[in-house]
Amino acid sequence: MTSSFPTRLGPDLAHDTDLVAVGPVIRAVRERAPLVHCITATVSMGIVADGLLAAGARPMMTETLAEAPVVTIVADALAVNLGTLSTDAMDGIPAVVEVAVRDGRPWVLDPTAIGLAPVRTPLARGLLDSRPAVVRGNASEVLALVDAGAGGRGADSVSAVEAAEDAAREVVRRTGGAVAVSGQTDLVLDAGRRALVARGTSQLTRVTGTGCLLGALTAACCAVEVDPLLAALAATTWLNVAGELAAERTAGPGSFRVDLLDALDVVGQFAENGVSS
Repeated sequence: MTSSFPTRLGPDLAHDTDLVAVGPVIRAVRERAPLVHCITATVSMGIVADGLLAAGARPMMTETLAEAPVVTIVADALAVNLGTLSTDAMDGIPAVVEVAVRDGRPWVLDPTAIGLAPVRTPLARGLLDSRPAVVRGNASEVLALVDAGAGGRGADSVSAVEAAEDAAREVVRRTGGAVAVSGQTDLVLDAGRRALVARGTSQLTRVTGTGCLLGALTAACCAVEVDPLLAALAATTWLNVAGELAAERTAGPGSFRVDLLDALDVVGQFAENGVSS
């Protein structure tokens, strides 16, 4: 069955000013289909892989020390997510990041649920020295990353986005890249620029792995766009607008997950065909 998204929401989407700003990045992802090496939480692997495919990118997932540093050389970008950190990932991540840095491959750090966790927290802080192109997390995670907070409740933030802005700027100072802080209004910044994305839907918080998907989508955008802030802004806008479209037709969290995948594709189609102000 053909999706009803384009005919029902097309005119609004075609003139969406937020999409106009990032349309070239989304279009480049569709045209180049970057291969993204994802080291991500086991609970979110499905939605991350399906979401990348729906967006037009390609996922690759392996985390072991024996294989991951070898196979990552064929990837266009790397996404490192510390959710449900396994022993394999704990050993494999530093080696994979080292290869990405050596080869000049853009990589994204998603420091999921750091703070109290005694393994992932120092690992995430140490990875900042490898200068990820983008760090993406919620406010509590970004605060914990610079030891300015104790973290959230699991993967949920207990801090407002604005409370993490100084911490985000400290991360930028250390990495030279961009930081995307997720919340009710998302904040994306680098050393000289700052953008707010007041888009999205609360349904995105009711499906496991949408934050993990955003990190992987950010890596896909980094693979085609050399400006980390623009790449992060494109991914944030893409997922949030897709979430809005999905929420318009969904019956609840279960159907929202499926509708979100369709909507990621629809936003990509509009970017391919050109959006106008």
